[in-house]
Amino acid sequence: MHELTAFEHILVFVVGACVGSFLNVCIYRLPRHLSLVKPRSRCPKCEVPIRWWDNIPILSFILLRAKCRNCGERISLQYPLVEFLTAALFLLIYRSTGLTVLFVAYAVFSALLIVAFFIDLSHLIIPDRITIPGMVLGVTFAALTGRLRGSLLGIVVGAGILLCAAYLGKLVYKKEVMGYGDVKLAAMVGAFLGWQLLLLTMFLSFLSGAVIGLILIVLRKKTMASTVPFGPFISGSALFTLIYGERLLACYLQLYG
Repeated sequence: MHELTAFEHILVFVVGACVGSFLNVCIYRLPRHLSLVKPRSRCPKCEVPIRWWDNIPILSFILLRAKCRNCGERISLQYPLVEFLTAALFLLIYRSTGLTVLFVAYAVFSALLIVAFFIDLSHLIIPDRITIPGMVLGVTFAALTGRLRGSLLGIVVGAGILLCAAYLGKLVYKKEVMGYGDVKLAAMVGAFLGWQLLLLTMFLSFLSGAVIGLILIVLRKKTMASTVPFGPFISGSALFTLIYGERLLACYLQLYG
């Protein structure tokens, strides 16, 4: 565990929150096939460009009381949530890795997972503009850190597990139960984490998906025929595995090794 000074805590958190602000742009624009660069951020309702002092991560949401300064439209809680989540993850990763190539790799990975999580949750899609470059970056970082073989195996195992699940689901339910976006997302997770942590991620994904799905059915929010996005379960499980996976595997090996 890397010991941080107070300055490092603040700096990494602020950088993470600023990255989270950009991720909000990605979450809004990618599924709408809009440019990530132009135009400037603006209110979705009145379309007035947001001034820089109203676009400070987390803080502006609080100062504006979750409302657009111009038209009074409510600002979604998702915006500060994404900014805070990104900042917190960057801080947790930095505490484990310090300022290394591995920090950059895992920071990029966590950012991609956050975008995939929220887009799939809202739109039931995972854009290729996230997963395909993500796989390439995962393999590149793995090559730089001496983990290339595990990364390539992770891609194969991740895609293989989800393809098998999709095929079996179609046989049982007579319809498509999993999109190819989920397959590519699992492959991206394997590229960054390697095949061992990929297996842990998949286990947690299916477990959490089953538990949440059962709860929604009991609460009559969903039925057995309802469509539930699987990408958020993969992304959430991968983020958990990224932070705690090595420790979980170490505990497992101590108990059963």
